[in-house]
Amino acid sequence: MVNEKMCTGVEQEMIRLNPSKIDEVCKRTGCKPMDFTGKIMKGYVFVDADVLETKKELNYWIQLALDFN
Repeated sequence: MVNEKMCTGVEQEMIRLNPSKIDEVCKRTGCKPMDFTGKIMKGYVFVDADVLETKKELNYWIQLALDFN
């Protein structure tokens, strides 16, 4: 949580980001729109855990979330 808003999740590697960036980031390996309940959730993506193994990649995704929040 950042500023009382969901920022990231560790259960399924969820990232909350600016909805206008969804198309751009979903082109990256291991990223897909968040479909948690059978419906795409605007402003959220899932990122495969193996993509987050390097500090550089983890920082990229965390920064996207922080920039929006």
